[in-house]
Amino acid sequence: MTAVNYELSRRDLLKGMGAGIAALAASTAVGVNVGVAQASSGSVSDDAWGMLIDLTRCSGCQSCALACKEANDRPNPNQVPIILDTDSYSFVDERQIENSVGEMEIINVKRQCMHCLHPACVSACTVSALRKTAEGPVVYDSEKCIGCRYCQYACPFGVPTYEWENPLGLIHKCQMCASRLAEGENPACVAACPNGALRFGSRRHLLAQANAQIASNPGRYVEHVYGEHEVGGTSVLYLSPVPFSLLGFPELGDDSNPRYAEAVMKQTPAIALTVASVVTALHLFMQRREHVSQQVAVHVKSHEPGDTIG
Repeated sequence: MTAVNYELSRRDLLKGMGAGIAALAASTAVGVNVGVAQASSGSVSDDAWGMLIDLTRCSGCQSCALACKEANDRPNPNQVPIILDTDSYSFVDERQIENSVGEMEIINVKRQCMHCLHPACVSACTVSALRKTAEGPVVYDSEKCIGCRYCQYACPFGVPTYEWENPLGLIHKCQMCASRLAEGENPACVAACPNGALRFGSRRHLLAQANAQIASNPGRYVEHVYGEHEVGGTSVLYLSPVPFSLLGFPELGDDSNPRYAEAVMKQTPAIALTVASVVTALHLFMQRREHVSQQVAVHVKSHEPGDTIG
């Protein structure tokens, strides 16, 4: 009986790795150019939608977070979320801080996608699965997504989450209830807030209101509208009674978000190429092994005891 060699030769391995590198290098080069070009070519209307969150009015009732789960058909709709994940696109973060008289108090902070004016996630996406609409929301198309997770790496706010248990590897994030906006309705979280902590309207008007509130209420707010200038501006804006750094908000400059995406795109291709080359080599090895196994099975069957050899 002929001996069968199952080992993957060095030559086969190099061939497989070369094939993986060549294929992904071509697709990555094209994809990066397309993604960045689309991000830079989009324009946001002066009257684009925005959301103003007044943290002095938030009671932590969780109505917004639960309404978000229901509107997006997420699992366990009655379970209060505590983080951003594939089941929760928004949550209320309870932050304990020391006030001016030395007492501890809780500041409730609603977290969700910031819907940046120049989103890094859009710039980093190689297949245009994410896009910034002229109306304001950053929306996601799961049918285009390849699960590369570049958007996760690029986002300075750590918003996109990855569905690990799904073999398709889909991304999840708040889309500002774009489908509700198209029907003339407010986002579910805004509609559910009983305290007026969430306001929805044109970003331009909300910014004017926020700055007017700061000017007319000395001592109530810090003199800073978070999202007005951060990373080139965001569609979600915040008013706070304490410095935002105490509430876990990242301290970001005024540079637009694509700067973060460019840094990611410079670092990840080498990693991606390595992974792709190894995976391709293993795939070729498994194909070869399966082919050899089939040959062995045929050979053994043709020489089973009792067969006549003529």
